[in-house]
Parts: sequence; structure tokens; C-alpha cells
Amino acid sequence: MDEGRVEQVRERYAAAALTVAGGGRAEPEASGGGGEECCGSDCCGGAAEHVAAPRVDFGAGLYGGATADLPDAAVLASLGCGNPTAVADLRPGERVLDLGSGGGIDVLLSARRVGPTGFAYGVDMTTEMLELARANAAEAQATNVEFLEGRIEALPLPDDSIDVVISNCVINLSVDKPAVLAEMARVLVPGGRIGVSDVVAEDHLTAAERAERGDFAGCLAGALSRQEYLEGLAAAGFVDAEVTFTHEVRPGMHGAIVRATLPA
Repeated sequence: MDEGRVEQVRERYAAAALTVAGGGRAEPEASGGGGEECCGSDCCGGAAEHVAAPRVDFGAGLYGGATADLPDAAVLASLGCGNPTAVADLRPGERVLDLGSGGGIDVLLSARRVGPTGFAYGVDMTTEMLELARANAAEAQATNVEFLEGRIEALPLPDDSIDVVISNCVINLSVDKPAVLAEMARVLVPGGRIGVSDVVAEDHLTAAERAERGDFAGCLAGALSRQEYLEGLAAAGFVDAEVTFTHEVRPGMHGAIVRATLPA
């Protein structure tokens, strides 16, 4: 079952990347009640041509004007549920890692914020998305970035090598979230921090009720509750964790900002 879900996500990401590479926009498979959605930093939300107005719960519009000078393909492929580069409060010289980096929007924005003395990495499991992200980085002439192929449950980076971990609507797609949280703690330096955007459920919603609101690859069925997130971060060694709801995407389910630090 877990590998089936992984392949479902991989296929949807790949299709989104190919759509954008062909000049289109990554779209949900359906908009409105009952339809399948597509989520992650690279394959959901947005304003479909057949929808009268853009969605505000998922999409590039959540970045405000920050994407104005990025490659069009990075923006078109990047339709998550927040703007983690803003909530992470990135500083010059820091090393940043984006989990599920998709078309590269958050890596490119991070590279700009940390400046030439910093560095931004992206990890993604989808070949098509990696190719798109590398092309976007080349177009943006970003030299302090690198995109790595890998699973966020087993990050291809050494211990204590990252100052800040970010992610945009991707952790909910993992089939092994404790492994993701543990890997975040492993690669962070002591005192490192996370600034994550994700879909999070209210604590009263059961797993079955979350599944009723959308499928796993649509960022809904696999979403953690707020308490589950806090408990998972504590188990991974994080402190000062907080989960702040920002906007409702389905009844009882919210786009959220997740912050936490490792002890220094």
C-alpha cells in the first residue's frame, strides 16, 4: 500500500512537470467538491482555465510579489499551500534545504535570501521535476543552488550540514512521516530550525474523516493533525514547536505554518 501511494505521488508530480515543460500550468485534476486534488510544492492548486477565479488555498498567489523575477516555469510548477521561505526567516550565509523541491521556486527564493555566502539545496524523488528545477536554476543564473535526487525519508546529505529546513505542502505526502522528521533533525546543525508550510488537520478529525476530504496524493488523506505534528517533532528531538493555522482548505483542514528548533 505504501509503495503504491509513493508511485501515485511520483506519477502526479511527473505529469505536472511535463505539463509545465510543455508550456502549461500544473493544475488539480478537478476543482471543487468531490474531485481529486493535486498538491505538493509542484503539483496542486492554481487557477485552472475552467475556473472563474484563482484558488486562494493553494497556489503561487500565496507568495505575493516575491516571484516576479523568477522563471515562469518555476512559478507555474510551484503551487503549494504557503510560502516557507518567508516563515523560515532566512538570513545571509545560511544553508537551506527544501524537502520536495519540485520546480525549484522555494530553492531559488531561498538562494536569493541567503545570498552568495549561503547555499540552497532541493531534494525531490521525481526525475522530471529535477530536470525542470535545474533548467529553472540555469535560467535564473543561480549559482548557489543544487538539486538532489532522493526521498525525504532518507535525505542524501550528511549529518549537521544544514541550518534551516523548509518544505511546502510535501511532508503530508510522505508514507513515513516519523522518518522525515528524524531526517530533518539529523541533517540540521545544533540550534538549526525548520520553517514548513503543510496541510494540517484539526485534532478532532479521524484518519477516515481526513480521507473523506481528499485522496493521499492530494495532500489531504495523509495530513497529520496539529497534535500529531507536535508529538512527532518532540519525538524527533525538536523543541519550541508550534503549528499555526493560516487558511482552511477543507472543513477541519488547514494550510499551516510549522516551526521548531533543535537544541543548541
